[in-house]
Amino acid sequence: MAVRIDISTSKHELKLFDDHSLIKTYPIAVGKRSSPTPIGSYLIINKQSNPGGPFGVLWMGLSKPHYGIHGTNTPSSIGKDVSLGCIRMFNSDVLDLSSKIPIGTRVFIHQ
Repeated sequence: MAVRIDISTSKHELKLFDDHSLIKTYPIAVGKRSSPTPIGSYLIINKQSNPGGPFGVLWMGLSKPHYGIHGTNTPSSIGKDVSLGCIRMFNSDVLDLSSKIPIGTRVFIHQ
C-alpha cells in the first residue's frame, strides 16, 4: 500500500489517501495570489521538527525547492490564501500527518 497526498488549493484541503481509500482530510492555508502554491506533482524529501520561525512545530520539505508543508504559529490563517506558497496546517494536524507518511510520499497539488 502506498500513501499519497492530494492538495486542493481552492478548497483549502489536504487529503491523505492509502491506495484509493481516503484516510483523513485536513484544513490548510495556501499561497496568496502574489505568491501562489505551486501546482504539480512533488515528493516529501525531508522532515524537520521545531524548524523555528513561522513554521510551527514541523516542516516537511517538497521536492520543489523552498516549498513545504508545515505547521503555523498563526492558526487563524488556516482556510485562507495567505502564505508565500507553502501549505500551512494546524500544528496538531501536521504532526498527525507526518506520523502517517514516510519521506518519498507523493504530493499532488491542484486547484
